[in-house]
Amino acid sequence: MAEGGKDSSRAVAEKFLKFNDEGKSPYHATAAIAAILLEDGFVPIREEHNWEGQISPGGKCFFTREGSSIIAFTVSDHIEPFNTGFTILGAHTDSPCFKVKPVSTISAQGYLQLGVECYGGGLWHTWFDRDLTVAGRVVVRDESTGRLDFRLVSIPRPILRIPNLAIHLSRNIYTDGFKPNKESETTPIMATKLAAALNAAQPDAESEKKKGANASGLAENRHSPLLLKALADELDVKPDSIVDLDLCVSDMQPAAIGGLLNEFVFAPRLDNLSSCFSAARALVGTSESTGANLIRMVACFDHEEIGSRSSHGADSPLLTDSMRRICKALNVDYDCATRRSLLVSADMAHAIHPNYANKHETNHRPALGSGLVLKTNQNQRYATSGITGLIVREAARRAGVQIQEFVVPNDKPCGSTIGPILSGVSGLRTVDVGQAQLSMHSVREMCAVADFVKVEKVFEALLVHFMDIDGSLGGTEITTNGYKA
Repeated sequence: MAEGGKDSSRAVAEKFLKFNDEGKSPYHATAAIAAILLEDGFVPIREEHNWEGQISPGGKCFFTREGSSIIAFTVSDHIEPFNTGFTILGAHTDSPCFKVKPVSTISAQGYLQLGVECYGGGLWHTWFDRDLTVAGRVVVRDESTGRLDFRLVSIPRPILRIPNLAIHLSRNIYTDGFKPNKESETTPIMATKLAAALNAAQPDAESEKKKGANASGLAENRHSPLLLKALADELDVKPDSIVDLDLCVSDMQPAAIGGLLNEFVFAPRLDNLSSCFSAARALVGTSESTGANLIRMVACFDHEEIGSRSSHGADSPLLTDSMRRICKALNVDYDCATRRSLLVSADMAHAIHPNYANKHETNHRPALGSGLVLKTNQNQRYATSGITGLIVREAARRAGVQIQEFVVPNDKPCGSTIGPILSGVSGLRTVDVGQAQLSMHSVREMCAVADFVKVEKVFEALLVHFMDIDGSLGGTEITTNGYKA
């Protein structure tokens, strides 16, 4: 432990490696976040239950929606109806990947392949010649009760590969570049048809009976029996008890600390498991902090990489409904609370690349290891405003952490985050920040060991000091002399 009881940069980064390795799918990432919360004594609640009586001053709770989005919060010991506000850290649990299609069995040229669909805007060429597996959630039917249960699963060995075409057969790659067809040329190989046939299990009479009665709905008619058997072996169930599945293709190589001086993290899914990890740790780290009239919250959503429009994405009522229900349970006026609140949209930021420095604006070139990045775009691709940017800078000053600035050049397009979406849905003051990284949306990404602690410190400072910082800004009511601070 470092000075003050806090983990060192290396120790925090090593904890992130474990978290990252566990988060092979949004379902696994959500479970990993929940594990951090449970270890600190957070109480799970359910959306379909009445929250009144479950939420009280001094409490700390969390819930999940659809298994891949999670909201956690702590409540101050003292709450007043018209003086309470929220400080919210928002992130997302999903990352670009291939996802298994509803009917995934493909047979071609003597190979058994897996039908997959591109999810999000991945750098798909980086997935070629990698040792791949699948991870996600399956639905299992209990043979004795008929109950359907969701089970997390990850096959811990390389079962898939997308081979490159040999240079001898693709000479034009040097002149035309590598441009694989996403439908026909990214299909992973699982096995040869001959080996699959030799290893095929002979169905028993009961399985054949089930198949005859339910042929159209059985997973075994839509997916390879070999894949189902591999999943069943991991879950310790029979293959024919698997009713359905929702699987991501993931890279087998574990996250690692690297570089000549061990200052980098090489890992998949840094975008955006890094933000989820830091936000969850910051909430836990401030869960016993004193202060009145404050609800501290972390909200991690699925489906950011594809636009956030789902029942549990950021472009849904999930956040605002949760805030309303918390306010109702605590007898807090929701409308007053929203005007006393701040939403921090935490998503990864583009570090300056030494080989492509001209892609960055001259005065806005974040570096790995140099602290949290404040992201601004006047066209509202990022939700940072003059006031919310000031709040982050002041929180960073109090935390003793440097802030870096990022603006996209005028002649280049700007990506976006959950920040503008949630700001528009909720009306909350919002700021966009992120940890710097390279290789965003690659199968293997890169960030700095030192930044995990720095980001966490700023997040903690925002959770602890926001109300005080906000109060020091004064009001912005209109008077006869204009705006009065």
